[in-house]
Amino acid sequence: MSIIARSTMLRCLIAAGLAVSAPVAATPAVPAWSLMPQPAKASPTASGALEIADGALISVRGAERQTLDSIAALFAQRVADTNGLHLRMASMGAMHPAMTFEVAPDADMADESGYRITVGDDGIRVIARTPRGAYYGSVTLWQLLTPPGWKRGTPVKIAYGVIDDHPRLAWRALLLDSGRHYQSVADIKQLIDWMSLNKLNVLLWHLTEDQGWRLEIPRYPELTKVGACRKAMGLDSELTGSAEQPYCGFYTQAETRDIVRYAAERYVEVVPEIDLPGHSQAAIAAYPWLGVTGKRPDVWTDWGVSPWLLKPDETTLQFVDNVLDEVMRQFPSRYISIGGDEADKQQWNASPEVRAQMHKLGLATMDQLQGWFTQQVAAHLIKHGRIPVGWDDELVAGATLPRAQVVMSWHGDHNERVALDAIKQGHDVVMTPQESLYFDHYQSELSDEWAGPSPAATLRQTYDTVVIPNGANAAQAKRVIGVQAGLWTEQMLTFAHDQHAVFPRIAALSELGWSPPDTHNWNDFLQRLPAELARYRALGIDYADSAFAPSFQVTAADNGAFRVELSNQAGFGSIRYTTNGDDPTEQSAAYAQPLTLPGNTTLRAATFAPDGFALAAPRTQVLDEATLSSRDGSALATCSKQPGTRLDGSRSAQGPRPVYAVDIGNACWLWPNARLDGMHHVEMTIERMTWRFGDEAKDAVVRHKTSAAGEFEIHADACSGPLIARLSLDSAVQAKGPIRLDGEVAMPAGAGARNLCIVATGDPRDGQWALARLVFTK
Repeated sequence: MSIIARSTMLRCLIAAGLAVSAPVAATPAVPAWSLMPQPAKASPTASGALEIADGALISVRGAERQTLDSIAALFAQRVADTNGLHLRMASMGAMHPAMTFEVAPDADMADESGYRITVGDDGIRVIARTPRGAYYGSVTLWQLLTPPGWKRGTPVKIAYGVIDDHPRLAWRALLLDSGRHYQSVADIKQLIDWMSLNKLNVLLWHLTEDQGWRLEIPRYPELTKVGACRKAMGLDSELTGSAEQPYCGFYTQAETRDIVRYAAERYVEVVPEIDLPGHSQAAIAAYPWLGVTGKRPDVWTDWGVSPWLLKPDETTLQFVDNVLDEVMRQFPSRYISIGGDEADKQQWNASPEVRAQMHKLGLATMDQLQGWFTQQVAAHLIKHGRIPVGWDDELVAGATLPRAQVVMSWHGDHNERVALDAIKQGHDVVMTPQESLYFDHYQSELSDEWAGPSPAATLRQTYDTVVIPNGANAAQAKRVIGVQAGLWTEQMLTFAHDQHAVFPRIAALSELGWSPPDTHNWNDFLQRLPAELARYRALGIDYADSAFAPSFQVTAADNGAFRVELSNQAGFGSIRYTTNGDDPTEQSAAYAQPLTLPGNTTLRAATFAPDGFALAAPRTQVLDEATLSSRDGSALATCSKQPGTRLDGSRSAQGPRPVYAVDIGNACWLWPNARLDGMHHVEMTIERMTWRFGDEAKDAVVRHKTSAAGEFEIHADACSGPLIARLSLDSAVQAKGPIRLDGEVAMPAGAGARNLCIVATGDPRDGQWALARLVFTK
């Protein structure tokens, strides 16, 4: 090539926004690839890099041009929204675009979701057999353009190399519960968009519940006229504006089709769930003939497991078939979930008609009757070319499920025994163990952790989820078709809470479903996570920093000083601190060993990644005379020794909403080794929560009260030990929100360090007391 020709080409490349130089040794200015989920094979070269600047050109070629144009346009918009580079679509025949997307049906890919990215001196090429693979390639390319330390609006250098990638599992899912709390169409679309950027491809949409029927079925209008509304109990009244305004919401046919279309553009399949025969109280409230008793219940306002089951007869089955026909018209998914979980058979057992039917069918148990019912429903779906999906509960009970049914296994205890049983019975299985993949569970024991059921499901637990059941052989392992996280929304009042629960645990989920098992490495995941968190932040995702937030362990030191140990859950990042109340920066003092600090110190700490990215917002620990003689309720143990459920309190006019750690049904807390020398006064902050805990009522602990309102009592040594304080609840019973009580303390002689038991008397089903804070003073 002549010098003039080479010069002309160089000018073309610069005009395209693509800077190319002869390969040179890699320098620190070229960031490492930091991709999430980890690709099947990523091979950066030791030298050479490409720079993508504002105005770089994108071209598309090959098959499926119209669809590929849409994928490229979404990619360009995503890049502009996050790192501020404005990429341009090249005109037909443009020379030397910076980035090229191509669909070649005969390309050598592992499967239809696979893709290859090559980065070299002629630009970046994304090639796939299908538009789906090209979309996933566009997500990875977006991540290459947002590497560790990227700054908005500045050119990005990308190391030369090749990425060959495809998913490990076909089903990579998030369950969204719209039955307990309703999400707007806009919020669901936003969630779908973010899911797709983590290469998830299934939204299991839980649309029917005891607490609300959310899907329009024109043939049965009462399902949404009656079943979509419940009384605004507890915190629901904050969402509606008053206790007199019911909590309502459902999705019209037009809205569901819009969501399905939007998801399909991002290669997310929306799988609807119509839960049967349990979780059906809202349907029975709409049409009482669907139930066993013939009575009309209210749409349920409690959480937990309701005893209102559909009546297992031909009339109900015809209703179910009609509903599913409408569901299949609205949702083109190959899969339809019919639930089958938590079917409390109290009413079936009490019904002579149901018992007679069970015997007529030659069945021995109610679980077998549920199996018969499920068989009829599944057969209707199969006849219409759909694949039924359901939960593993009937396998737990020893019954069988239709052979064609995909089993979602949420009972992860006993080494995934239930999942392995399902596989041995010939079922495809989706692993969704509640112990690590139920994202409604809270994420840490931090005092400011958000609400959620116990126990915690940490980021590490999510990452270490067992995907292949223990004991499965190679052939059986192939029956595991996917992984799925559950976002159950009993306590998810807002979309902000949904985001906090899902992110960043969704990054760990994505690696379970996408990345090869031989790449599974917790420390490597942590190294790649800061860049992903920076992307979340740029997208506007309100993710949880629980895994990285500093926690404080404070004990007494000599001469009235304090010894403070700092740590975080993940054991990752550099903890920086200040002692003057200022926010720490990456330049602040680095924590290396326990600190000894004087009283009247405000210690603030935050965690930073190696590149200076703030992994966690600053947390504060005040060190003063009350530090060792006070405790947040969340720092106290429960008397049952089980982790407390974290419950939202009433919204405050100022400051964040309080969150309490509560052993539901048992208002009892323990404070071991409390140092109370010289303490004569106690102050408590408490709140009375509306009882909404359904079937947990049977285990409620009722304590004798000495007055009509009841009282909080503090006992030394044990819950039956000496009474050292009794605080009347007369002023608190009718109060809204947190209230403060105070009283005198009668400490036993030679108090020293004593174990304390704090209880609320009365019946928690009349209102569950929560303890926010306990402070002893002289």
